[in-house]
Amino acid sequence: MGSNDTLKMVTCGWCDTKVFIPGDLPPLGTVACSKCAHPIMMPMMLRQFELRSVIASGGNGTVYKAFDTVLERLVAVKLVKKELSSDPSAMDAFYREARACARLNHTNIIHIYTYDEYDGQSYLVMELADHGSLDGRIEKQSRVQELVVLDVGIKIAGALDLALKHDLLHRDIKPGNILFDSDNEPKLVDFGLARSVEAEAESGSVTEGTPYYVAPEKIMRNKETFLSDMYSLGCTLYHALTGHVPFDAPTVEELVAAHVHTPLTPANAVLPEVTQMTSDVLTKVLAKNPGDRYLSYDEFIMALHASRAHLLIEQSAQFDQPKLKSKTSWWRR
Repeated sequence: MGSNDTLKMVTCGWCDTKVFIPGDLPPLGTVACSKCAHPIMMPMMLRQFELRSVIASGGNGTVYKAFDTVLERLVAVKLVKKELSSDPSAMDAFYREARACARLNHTNIIHIYTYDEYDGQSYLVMELADHGSLDGRIEKQSRVQELVVLDVGIKIAGALDLALKHDLLHRDIKPGNILFDSDNEPKLVDFGLARSVEAEAESGSVTEGTPYYVAPEKIMRNKETFLSDMYSLGCTLYHALTGHVPFDAPTVEELVAAHVHTPLTPANAVLPEVTQMTSDVLTKVLAKNPGDRYLSYDEFIMALHASRAHLLIEQSAQFDQPKLKSKTSWWRR
């Protein structure tokens, strides 16, 4: 490699090891970490933000973990693909997402700090949530603990309720759009498909969003309401809890038809250890007819809280049972 003055010490974002990388590596260029082989990036300054590692890449840009050198905090910076900057419709979608999200001040909605442009590069600075997604947890653990699922449900339902108060439907609720921060707090992201409650239906695909989590009324081209978002959240929680999506099929056509016509298998029939109360809550929120679901987020959140309290009582009783048995045996001796 060369002498030390041609090297730069950086910290691997994967294994947290300090390693030397070639000093002549271009900004955002990567080399493999000498310890874990994860790509290590040459940092790049964008105004006061030092971009340090890639978090995710998507259709309209790449999100980096960055350090704000002025406020001395970690943030996420989304760089818009340069080729999109000259595409008015793509930029309009990007602005719409940023503005929709920036209007919402809720603990469980990702915070937007600023939007700017520097040297022809458009970028968005956001709150950092780089501790994985609910989708990643399902993939890694097969299923997520019931208490965690209920907590996520309560918090994301609260986030959607606030969005509704601001006249917004999210329209793409799925496990991949729920991220976690360093405090394990779930954050709702990706308002790219969000629109006003009163907006006319768009002429897009009925499966705009993700077909595993799409509401029946959307498939039938009926009016979307907050109950459609609530259904998608129900599908998301069901998937996290059981490790299985509510409906599956070999083709997209059969899958969307299942949302409309196939009866739901209750969560505790898929996984017997799921409590009856939680299973009942998910069955209600996944009703085919929107009018048979919870008719407000408050009602849905109360039901999730009740399930949570019941689960904790059950777990406490199971924890205490062996102690009671041992005391009884001692008394009998």
